[in-house]
Amino acid sequence: MIPAPTERHSCIAWRNLRALPSNRHLPEETPVAITYRGSTHAVMMATPADLEDFATGFSLSEGAAATAADVLGTEILEWDEGVELRVTLSDDAGTRVAERRRAMAGPVGCGLCGLDSLAEAARLPPPVVTDATFSARDLVEATATLSSFQTLNGVTRAMHAAAFWSPRRAIETVREDVGRHNALDKLSGALARTGCDAAGGAVIMTSRVSVELVQKTAILGAPVLVAISAPTALAVRVATAAGVTLACVTRRDGFDVFTHPDRIRFDDEALAFAFASPGAPAARRPATCASPAI
Repeated sequence: MIPAPTERHSCIAWRNLRALPSNRHLPEETPVAITYRGSTHAVMMATPADLEDFATGFSLSEGAAATAADVLGTEILEWDEGVELRVTLSDDAGTRVAERRRAMAGPVGCGLCGLDSLAEAARLPPPVVTDATFSARDLVEATATLSSFQTLNGVTRAMHAAAFWSPRRAIETVREDVGRHNALDKLSGALARTGCDAAGGAVIMTSRVSVELVQKTAILGAPVLVAISAPTALAVRVATAAGVTLACVTRRDGFDVFTHPDRIRFDDEALAFAFASPGAPAARRPATCASPAI
């Protein structure tokens, strides 16, 4: 059964120094494979709604179809790993797609374009294991100061940022890009080149949280991902399995914690204790790393 385009999730709402149980509707995110003549052209993470419109629009924007008339039909197939849109093209359009595939030196595009497997799109990275804990107040304050480090966004107002924050050195490294995935990849590369261990800090993003960002954060080894917008339902599920704490919809008065809340030290301890996981580790100061240039 194709999932609904939204899904309600419970969370801990930390607002005005109070931690209370809450819930929020999250957009669904599903691997959608677009195939022509039995071959996968791309796998995209998408909201599972208006899929026939999506198949036609994607075919036009990618040049597979010259006009809507080239799309003769779309069969929607449900698989355990996701959804396949099996697009039937006119003979001329199908020939163009075949010629284009032969001419491609490698996968192109953005996001998950070029993947040949639905399972790969929602893969589970190695789980993040650490006993580090972080102050909710510190994470909110760090997010509030991130804009002052966004040099390119200050000029363009059109750039995402990915930052690494640690308790002792605050925001250490920031990378910007028009794509949130690209910004996080750049951040991961910068930390890797300086030998920084991300287990002692948090990633902060100026975007919503899709499943790819959770996967990249887990591979980086950071235990917490903070973002200014909400996560998708799939991102919450993958973060739960991958051991990543999601603190999202961040504003100056707090944020919503969707997964692994035991890593967050709420300032209102009288309420926070109710949400702590059984056997949660005692708080200790996380390890820090050398400060690379921003």
